[in-house]
Amino acid sequence: MPIDQVDVDAPEAEMSFWEHLEELRWHIIRILIVLTIASSVAFLYPEIVYDKIILGPKNPDFITYKLLCQFSQKFNLDDSFCHMHLDFDIVSRELGEQLSNQFWISFCMGLIITFPYFIWEIWRFVRPALKQKERKYTVGVIFFTSMFMFIGVCFGYFVLCPMAVSFLGNYSISDQVKRLISLESYISLVSTLTIATGLVFELPMLIYFLAKIGIVTPHLMRKYRRWAIIVILLVAAVLTPSPDFVSQLIMAVPLYGLYELSVFIAAYVKRKRDIEEQKSGWASVD
Repeated sequence: MPIDQVDVDAPEAEMSFWEHLEELRWHIIRILIVLTIASSVAFLYPEIVYDKIILGPKNPDFITYKLLCQFSQKFNLDDSFCHMHLDFDIVSRELGEQLSNQFWISFCMGLIITFPYFIWEIWRFVRPALKQKERKYTVGVIFFTSMFMFIGVCFGYFVLCPMAVSFLGNYSISDQVKRLISLESYISLVSTLTIATGLVFELPMLIYFLAKIGIVTPHLMRKYRRWAIIVILLVAAVLTPSPDFVSQLIMAVPLYGLYELSVFIAAYVKRKRDIEEQKSGWASVD
């Protein structure tokens, strides 16, 4: 077939089931190799990973507390963040607790660092099945998926974790109860909030794919916007340990922003699909 007659929109040559399986195996192997390298580097530098990052929200001079202090002073709000005193100690109660937690945190750090590569490998696997014009859009998907993930991780670490640590660490039911927080409990709180928030911030990308296959429409999202706001406020109340309204608002505003962004994305996908359907309709008439 001459080159000028080749269908550039056609997917690449089909592969057998076993060829697909073999190709997937190599993608998984490469992901595991990169993940192992990144996790090993994190494992070898505990003084940075733990002292500077993981235990950062426990220190009164953490950057979030300083910014909240400046914010509260500027607007004449409660200046409790300017006099931070985290009155609790982190202790290791089991013999192998520190080692097991170091393995877990190293894995989490490696997973976050290699997330863009993980998405890229998935794209490389599905790329042969895509048409030419679909492939150029998937490059943007890789960028935005990674971007939302990193924004969510940063929000969870720099906003949610300090509020959770400061509130729960200083909360007391009696002066006779001494606060000795286990290392596993602290690690679980920080890692869960950080990774979970990163996944929550993938909502726009989830809506994008659901809109592409027609499950979600902008009309449906606008119709149930009031219910979505109620759900967002409930989620903010659950995820924010501090009972004050300002802390819950700090959590609710970004979530609502993600919802509105998802509405915009759903409308964009629908508009493009309508244009393509009109073009195909005109082509069939011609």
